[in-house]
Amino acid sequence: MTPPGRAGRKSTTREPIIQEPVSSESAAEPEATRREAGAAESTRANRGWWDRNADEYQVEHGTFLGDDRFVWGPEGLDEVEAELLGPAEELKGKDVLEIGAGAAQCARWLAAQGARPVALDLSHRQLQHALRIGGTFPLVCADAGALPFADASFDLACSAYGALPFVADPVQVLREVHRVLRPGGRFVFSVTHPIRWAFPDEPGPEGLSVSSSYFDRTPYVEQDEDGRAVYVEHHRTIGDRVRDIVAADLRLVDLVEPEWPAWNSSEWGGWSPLRGNLIPGTAIFVCVRD
Repeated sequence: MTPPGRAGRKSTTREPIIQEPVSSESAAEPEATRREAGAAESTRANRGWWDRNADEYQVEHGTFLGDDRFVWGPEGLDEVEAELLGPAEELKGKDVLEIGAGAAQCARWLAAQGARPVALDLSHRQLQHALRIGGTFPLVCADAGALPFADASFDLACSAYGALPFVADPVQVLREVHRVLRPGGRFVFSVTHPIRWAFPDEPGPEGLSVSSSYFDRTPYVEQDEDGRAVYVEHHRTIGDRVRDIVAADLRLVDLVEPEWPAWNSSEWGGWSPLRGNLIPGTAIFVCVRD
């Protein structure tokens, strides 16, 4: 899942071309709950959710996303300024894997810098939008926990709100990233800041009061009337994320918590200027494979 870009930027994103109907698993509104959800259930649910909702997502958020920007989260932190993967002029010729690419906006920006990106996503429908927008780089539909690449295939890897929030076994994903990175390679990924799990997912004042335990790792699940998960998101504390990185034999070199900038007046789900000026909304982990 790619995060939103700077509000107000004119996008060249075109309206999605509906090529085929995508059926819904349930006509009823799903029930939101907190319960356990394993790897297979999470993967099935989230692949289905993104396939069903990709068209609406791209229409609703296309203006924020643009076609070829690389932003790390709803705050609008841009890789042009952040250089978390390194200076733009040093990306030329680098093999880069984008995990959870959505419509591949970040990969498209990387290609414009002279890098050789590969855009990977679990959702076939999201990758159809990447095809619609265009690009000369490969698109791969695959599970982040079983990357279909040889060892040491990439110089860099990145994931902007992709894969990591939605998997039951993040260490498996991180180990796969370690495997496909070359020695000295860097992996940078952003997720919802873990502290947000203690607050209601609301952009207004109601989202400023703690409503649950930060330490409750029970997944958030939306399920149909038969109890089958149709969307799953997994919570990890900051400490959990650090331990996951270490368990995958990666080295954490930076943890970035973007502040909400004055120019950004937009709301995106539970992200807003009100909340963003008081509590962090995004955590970005910068890792190196030694």
